[in-house]
Amino acid sequence: MILDTDIHNFYEHLVLKEIEKQGLDRTLPAHQLADLCCLALNQLPSHYIRHEVDMLYFTTEAERTEMEQKVIASLRRAYDQIQAVPAR
Repeated sequence: MILDTDIHNFYEHLVLKEIEKQGLDRTLPAHQLADLCCLALNQLPSHYIRHEVDMLYFTTEAERTEMEQKVIASLRRAYDQIQAVPAR
């Protein structure tokens, strides 16, 4: 087993998906995107999985919606933190 490729935090996928949905990947430079991801993920609980498909079978629609709402809120707070720092 290779831990860094076989197991991952499902919230990583949700954060990246929401960043793309909001177009932040097209408006922020790479260093700010990395900071945004770190700040957002540090606000979220860990939810480790091996396969994305597991999330379809083992979480309800309400649970997935709640997870997505948590991601949106954490990204909003992280974005506000980044914007509060003077540009490099």
